[in-house]
Amino acid sequence: MNLQDLTLKQFLEKTANNEPVPGGGSISALHGAIAAALTEMLANITIGKKNYLAVEETMQRNATKAAALRTEFLNDIDRDSEAYNIVFQVFKLPKDTDEQKMLRSEKIQEATKVAALVPMEVAERAFELLDLIGETTRNGNKNAITDGCVAMMTCRTAVLGALLNVRINLASIKDESFVKVLSEKCDHIEKETLRKEQALMEFVSEEMRNKK
Repeated sequence: MNLQDLTLKQFLEKTANNEPVPGGGSISALHGAIAAALTEMLANITIGKKNYLAVEETMQRNATKAAALRTEFLNDIDRDSEAYNIVFQVFKLPKDTDEQKMLRSEKIQEATKVAALVPMEVAERAFELLDLIGETTRNGNKNAITDGCVAMMTCRTAVLGALLNVRINLASIKDESFVKVLSEKCDHIEKETLRKEQALMEFVSEEMRNKK
């Protein structure tokens, strides 16, 4: 059974056991799925409301986008664990001869690159979701504005958590060009993620003050 098909209780129990997967990468993907679901909810409870007819089409589009991202993040929960398992398996390759050692080293490098690229994709996907959350929260149903905040904070965790998994794998990769490109991408995404989160939090704080 795939991790995404477990009940919430089963998933948490599996996370809590003494196995390395699901670990931080899968949990980051789960945060992305939760953030997408909350964004979808906020859009859906805006659709059909007479005070929000001007943003009806936008909310319908955002709900559809969020639903698609939710599905992708759910798949990422398993993809991340599978990438880890591949790395784990190649470390078990024989290393009795020089030829075996060389092959084992090559396979480890290949598998570690995949293990870095999967969370990089999760981080980029979650980074894409940030703008969708921002737009939906700013223009959607004001009664659920704090749900938008929770979506943003959860999405930020998805981004930063995935980036941590990228970086820890980059530390073991010898391809300097590969490491440089992904490291720079990580730095940019992290900086922009924190900026976008802060901007939405300030907007929501102002909205809540105005309601008093």
